[in-house]
Amino acid sequence: MNTLLPSLSRRNFLRGAACSLLFAHGGVSGIGQALANIAQTRWGLVVDTRLCSAECAVCVNACAREHALQSYGRPSTDAQWIRKVRLTDKSTGLINHLPVMCQHCADAQCVRVCPTRASHRRADGLVLVNHHLCIGCRYCMMACPYKARGFVHEKVEKPAAHSPRGMGTVEGCTLCSHRIDAGRKPACVEACAKAGRGAMLFGNLNDPVDPIAKRVVAFDTTALRPELLTDPGVRYQGVNP
Repeated sequence: MNTLLPSLSRRNFLRGAACSLLFAHGGVSGIGQALANIAQTRWGLVVDTRLCSAECAVCVNACAREHALQSYGRPSTDAQWIRKVRLTDKSTGLINHLPVMCQHCADAQCVRVCPTRASHRRADGLVLVNHHLCIGCRYCMMACPYKARGFVHEKVEKPAAHSPRGMGTVEGCTLCSHRIDAGRKPACVEACAKAGRGAMLFGNLNDPVDPIAKRVVAFDTTALRPELLTDPGVRYQGVNP
């Protein structure tokens, strides 16, 4: 055995890797600042239902294109990360049409029940599924009060590179995390604006100068199923709780 080479224990390896990571990110202060920035961010969405019409499906179609969601002619099982819902206020008779997707809750019930931690919540508030850990038990689907999760029943032929999908796993709206990480808006928000609707506002709910935070403070916004105290990151204007 070559005694000139120092032994590389697992502890020494991890210590070295940690040091390399620190220097790569500008030292301890650099990593601390990066973590602080993430902790101060909570991505969210406000939907103004007064600008959302029954016949419009721009957001639904944009989501399907962005994530290569295929239709097999079976609406009950086809992938649909956003669905349009008709909501009627029983006291006033007011009818709203609104898009419903993963609500990216602070207290996400899907995360609570997942046995493998495939369902998880990022530090910036996005609730996602790690398809490598998902065993397809569908506990999260049963736990979600918004029916925002779906099961992949078919073999996925051509998944989008940024949206890994696989038969036998659970999936749902990611709020286009790949776009957010690249400094862009979710596809549904971008498409809604291009169509001239402007019904969707995306931003950092924790930043008081962000337009979305200002709107939540200035106007009444509603969480779906507020009695459940899940603290959704998606809010709605123009509807009663």
